[in-house]
Amino acid sequence: MYGLIAAFDQTTESFIKNVWKELKEKSISSYAYEVEDRIPHITLASYNQLNRRDFFDQMDETYRYQSVIDVNFKSIGSFLKSGALYYSPTVTKGLYELHSNHHKDFERFQDDPNSLYLPDHWIPHCTIANRLSQEKLQEAFHYCSKRHSALFGKIVKVALIEVTEKHTAPIIYSKKLIE
Repeated sequence: MYGLIAAFDQTTESFIKNVWKELKEKSISSYAYEVEDRIPHITLASYNQLNRRDFFDQMDETYRYQSVIDVNFKSIGSFLKSGALYYSPTVTKGLYELHSNHHKDFERFQDDPNSLYLPDHWIPHCTIANRLSQEKLQEAFHYCSKRHSALFGKIVKVALIEVTEKHTAPIIYSKKLIE
């Protein structure tokens, strides 16, 4: 399985990694440490199978002139009956266009009509914790909602990751966005 992710600037990435670390230290969630190579991100698309070379070529074409996108997180949320907690970015014109343009340009690669990342199904988010009991979800929500007021950063790269059965998710190709 593959995911196309939007990755953050170093400051934003470090902030989220610190939250992950604190949640682990407080025995609330070890989500971030369950998959080797996990980095904070917003998933833009998912694929079951890919012709990698064609996909890489399309990434080169699509993201050649893509500018860095400001992102801000002013709320946290949870998917119903999931035990997941996430930072919810404000859906700006830039974030919306990044997602919708990706799906237009990569339509030929779409192989999952039930993907949660398709236009009209996508809920942009950066996962903080997952598979939590109701008690731990409440604890994580309380901790994260009191930790800071807002997080402002940038999406500086798009990357294709491969999620493996060995609990790894390495970046196999990426494109830096233009500053």
